[in-house]
Amino acid sequence: MSLTASGLRRPRPVVALVLAGLLAALGTGCSGTSASAARDTGQEVTLAASDHLGGAPVHLAQERGLWAADGVRATVTTLPTGRDALNAVLGGQAQLGVVGDLPAVTAALGGRDLRIVADLSRFSDWRLLTRTDRGINGFAALRGRRVGVPQGTNVEYALSRMLGSAALTASDVTVVNLAPNQVPAALARGDIDAGVTFPSFYDAARTALGARYAELPFGGYTARTLLVAGPKASDASTSAVLRTLVRAQRELAADPAGARAAVLAQSKGALQPGYAEAFQPRYGYGATLSAELLTQLTEEAAWAKAAQGLPGPADRAALARRLHTAPLRAVDPAAVTAG
Repeated sequence: MSLTASGLRRPRPVVALVLAGLLAALGTGCSGTSASAARDTGQEVTLAASDHLGGAPVHLAQERGLWAADGVRATVTTLPTGRDALNAVLGGQAQLGVVGDLPAVTAALGGRDLRIVADLSRFSDWRLLTRTDRGINGFAALRGRRVGVPQGTNVEYALSRMLGSAALTASDVTVVNLAPNQVPAALARGDIDAGVTFPSFYDAARTALGARYAELPFGGYTARTLLVAGPKASDASTSAVLRTLVRAQRELAADPAGARAAVLAQSKGALQPGYAEAFQPRYGYGATLSAELLTQLTEEAAWAKAAQGLPGPADRAALARRLHTAPLRAVDPAAVTAG
């Protein structure tokens, strides 16, 4: 494990062999496909997903075979983080990706060929995980502490907002770059004093720490699950996917329990029923491209340039050019208010 006291660093490269194995799954459709049910004239689409609850409409469409009605033959593969899903899109292994807001922003600042075509869901129920024996009763108490976080994901930005709420910056703490599932164990061993990770690992931290478990709630950051398109995605196929996802969102709203069951089935054990039941209602769903999204992306871009030294322009106009509104406008014109 590597520690740094010089602030947040750029994400470490993923070990080539491991990433190759993850991305190879995209070519084999390891999560299944609805190709057999699609119309003969259907669009062939590869989609790299990440967070199951944030991207619930995607997994609901996959479980219930909703793609065929819109002529989509979809191959959906779920990767560990939105950063990995983004890499699949940028590397050409997937046409579309379900990613967090921060990975999309950093790709834009890096000049990568990426278009944001929809904001699928929003979530703001964050927790700083810690231990009762560390005496961290407020975010100001993080000064000088070791904090674990999966860098390069929107969780990293959540940490920056937590620190900012106490007038701290990354230079005031020692940041430890951990995979999301490593944070609970690192806390239990005492390698870190606090950690921020995906909500799906909150229960793992509670189990690992037992009576020593403590948390600080934080609602000062709304994470957004985005649908992004790479250079291999056409407007026609993207609109067809969005049409299916809008239908999946309606089914999710009409039958939340059934939708949770479908998402759990698609997670193949990655999610626990108690977690899905507790947290899925805390997500706001609905495919949009809003002015609020653009404002948030602009704020994140300014932070990313300062924290990671990324080269691209971070002004509102530059970020607006990354919003590709045509596919969603073709499906639901009222959902597009940015611009």
